[in-house]
Amino acid sequence: MDPDLPGLGLVEPGMVAEAHGRILYAGPMRAMQAEEMVDCEGRWITPGLIDCHTHLVYAGSRAGEFEARLAGASYEEIARAGGGIMGTMRATRAASFDELRRAAELRLEALLAEGVTTIEIKSGYGLAPEAEYKCLEVAKSLGGAVDVVTSFLGAHGFPPEMAREDYLRLLCEEMIPHVARHRLADAVDGFCEGIAFSPEEMAQVFEAATRCGLAVKLHADQLSDLGGAALAARFGALSADHLEYTSEDGAAAMARAGSVAVLLPGAFYTLRETRLPPVASFRTHGVRMAVSTDLNPGTSPLFSLLLAMNMAATQFRLTVEECLLGVTRHAAAALGRSDVGVLKPGAKCHLAIWDIERPAELVYRIGFNPLHQRIWSAA
Repeated sequence: MDPDLPGLGLVEPGMVAEAHGRILYAGPMRAMQAEEMVDCEGRWITPGLIDCHTHLVYAGSRAGEFEARLAGASYEEIARAGGGIMGTMRATRAASFDELRRAAELRLEALLAEGVTTIEIKSGYGLAPEAEYKCLEVAKSLGGAVDVVTSFLGAHGFPPEMAREDYLRLLCEEMIPHVARHRLADAVDGFCEGIAFSPEEMAQVFEAATRCGLAVKLHADQLSDLGGAALAARFGALSADHLEYTSEDGAAAMARAGSVAVLLPGAFYTLRETRLPPVASFRTHGVRMAVSTDLNPGTSPLFSLLLAMNMAATQFRLTVEECLLGVTRHAAAALGRSDVGVLKPGAKCHLAIWDIERPAELVYRIGFNPLHQRIWSAA
């Protein structure tokens, strides 16, 4: 998968050479001196996969809400009744660092077993200073065998014990500066929706993030069109995510800003949504598309990035090429990273080696993991 070639940049037969955890060469077979040679015996090598949108750190379960939705309750009804994010907030606040870490490790293992070498992890289930910082510290502690990128999602909802304007002020004046000062997060994220933050409130959060030198991302246009995609683009967001209700103007704005559209088929499936993200508009305007699990306890309890690709293809009609770019090169762009998700000199030597005959098998099969070996380097 050579980024200098069109499409996926397939090279067959090919080879990868590395030193000190960095790729020296990736391309057609050629003679090179090496201390060690590994014959992959005709297997396919891709960049290590990237899960660019997860809520991996949380406590508790929302299986009861799953049953409620099956009985007819909507996401908004559950949230307004004190469930949803607020239910997970209460459990997460009560959990210790060690409890959160142990639970997160088990979830992470499932993703690593499918070739994930870079993962984004959000906070957002604390909604109070110390609880949010705790979640980010847990996320950062998980980086022993995977690259962890953290996002501060204090703007996930409003805690019930504070007035709306007071929490917004706390976010902008105390929490975001603290996160930046202590390097707890690489970006600031938010949830712009009728049950969460308004566009005007989200703009204040993004202004605070920009003042502190942090990149921004946004959960946008998932349940309604509040202009979230255009808002994200206005602030030069790395990505806007969900996007089921994004307008043509929103897609065009994202293209101009270079923001990546992160598609989350797990949430679409779990909530039994019917409004598809405007994939055709993204293609027309040249918006890069990424695919992610959105792993979270309520709306996407999905622990398989391979399945997320299959769902993106079958539900959203992404091509195999779009799916594979969506969990490698474009997922890296959604995180502001250029050293992962590609096989090129200077990139980190993060590889996934697959027992497949053609790349389409990674998207086509359901419930099957053809990973032969995952290679990750801390370089």
